[in-house]
Amino acid sequence: MGPVRGSKKKRKRDFLENEVPANWWLDFSKAGVPRSLKGTDKFESMLRISRKTFNYICSLVKEEITAKPGHFSFSNGKRLSIHDQVAVAIRRLCSGDSLISIGDSFGMHHSTVSQVTWRFIECMERCGLQHLQWPTSDKELAEIKSKFEKIRGFPNCCGAIDTTHITMCLPFSDPANKVWLDPQKNHSMLLQAVVDPDMRFRDIVTGWPGKLSDLGVLKSSTLFNLCEKGKRLNGKNINLSEKFETREYIVGDSGFPLLPWLITPYQGKCLSETEL
Repeated sequence: MGPVRGSKKKRKRDFLENEVPANWWLDFSKAGVPRSLKGTDKFESMLRISRKTFNYICSLVKEEITAKPGHFSFSNGKRLSIHDQVAVAIRRLCSGDSLISIGDSFGMHHSTVSQVTWRFIECMERCGLQHLQWPTSDKELAEIKSKFEKIRGFPNCCGAIDTTHITMCLPFSDPANKVWLDPQKNHSMLLQAVVDPDMRFRDIVTGWPGKLSDLGVLKSSTLFNLCEKGKRLNGKNINLSEKFETREYIVGDSGFPLLPWLITPYQGKCLSETEL
């Protein structure tokens, strides 16, 4: 996730970056950095993002968080700053550690971790969704196609799609939870995502239980419906040679079906040079 273009947004971001106290991370990380991260870049290892991106995220949610101040504090009574709250929420989301584990690490009650995390998620839903969108201009899409062709040799490619399982903690004793069991017998939720060559999310679908197949998630998505109706990936074809041309498409692994707009690996027998 990165800042949107525009001088006004850039000035706002730069101003808010300068507001981050110079000693904030030093004080915050004393208790919250796991021992396994010692000797590495502790900031990026713990939060999985750069300092620049962290500062920008703080700038996105600052107004929302300050508009509805909460009484969140560490166990010693010190109140959580905006940067504290964002760091705790991101650590919870990127690590998957339990509320109790996160709370013990940072010296706060697990209920505080829960409230701070959900508050952060709600703020990001309201303030950050402009970063999660399909390319809106021909110029932007042309840049994406150009990058894919340069790094992987895929002409007219508009994205890469895949799914992942987000592990959940559910009791095995409840029969209703069986639908959440994935092929590895873990309770999980599926996330389908399309990314551009810069690994930026362009389309996501989540919420489906881990038992569902990649195909099932795909067919339930708005992306599938738009592509099947010719309302997405419907740009100009490009010529590969005098006899062949290709339309706009995305690429996926063998868990997805081969479709006119979705290219997957060839799984048949080896082809001769003539057949190629």
